[in-house]
Amino acid sequence: MKGIVLAGGSGTRLHPATLSINKQLLPVYDKPMIYYPVSVLMLAGIREILIISSPEHLDNYKRLFGTGEQFGLKFSYALQPRPEGLAQAFVIGRDFVGEDDVALILGDNLFFGAGMGELLERAAARRQGATVFAYHVDNPQAYGVVNLDKSGRPTKIVEKPQNPESTWAVTGLYFYDNQVLDIAADVTPSARGELEITSVNEAYMQRGQLHVERMSRGYAWLDTGTHDSLLEASEFVRTLQHRQGLQVACLEEIAYLQGFINRDQLVARGEMFAKTAYGQNLLRLSRESEDDLRLRRGK
Repeated sequence: MKGIVLAGGSGTRLHPATLSINKQLLPVYDKPMIYYPVSVLMLAGIREILIISSPEHLDNYKRLFGTGEQFGLKFSYALQPRPEGLAQAFVIGRDFVGEDDVALILGDNLFFGAGMGELLERAAARRQGATVFAYHVDNPQAYGVVNLDKSGRPTKIVEKPQNPESTWAVTGLYFYDNQVLDIAADVTPSARGELEITSVNEAYMQRGQLHVERMSRGYAWLDTGTHDSLLEASEFVRTLQHRQGLQVACLEEIAYLQGFINRDQLVARGEMFAKTAYGQNLLRLSRESEDDLRLRRGK
């Protein structure tokens, strides 16, 4: 399975902070925002990742991640000339995906929760159909909303309903089999001129191949698209890290625990950032015993 991070857009809700920088490069506490969605793909075991962004910002991502070798990953990059809907990611990334399955995550979404890795691995292991993740919200009018029957099967998806029948919002994380390439290519632009991801999900639902994973109260889903939500996300990460003494979305840590990089590579990255709490966490991790590492992995 391959992964796509959609990191385009003009970030108008964050102006003037985003007049000269892509919003996914803004910090969420101590890391670039894009570290958080990349960490989710890594937890799912995905190692080939495509970053899609606008022409004026793509070189910044290349400088940030390079080839991805330092994380045991392989990064590719593609231009999004104009933001024309989330499903456009599969049109732009068709050659990158090839014959593989694919996960799409939005570059401004942050996920956190115990057991997140197992939830993601289960979705990645599903060989047919699509998996979306639903989260209970108190303002469903602002989201794509999925209706579920008593057995948890989806019956209807509505984009930003005026009178929502459900409080389960579809988050910015999607897992698809290879059918998504042809489905997205056939999507008709909506009234606002965009290739809607809801149309893709509806096509899977009509085929009886849409699976919905409901995120329980133990999970956090944060959208960082406004000044207030960006600050709230930073405070959330800061609180977790200070109370637990652990890093959230530390790419080198995840890579090491997943077996993508070895101890020497971890130490080299820790020494590079030795003056920061981020680097010190990597160096501490490199000294942990196998028993402690198993606890971190939850195994």
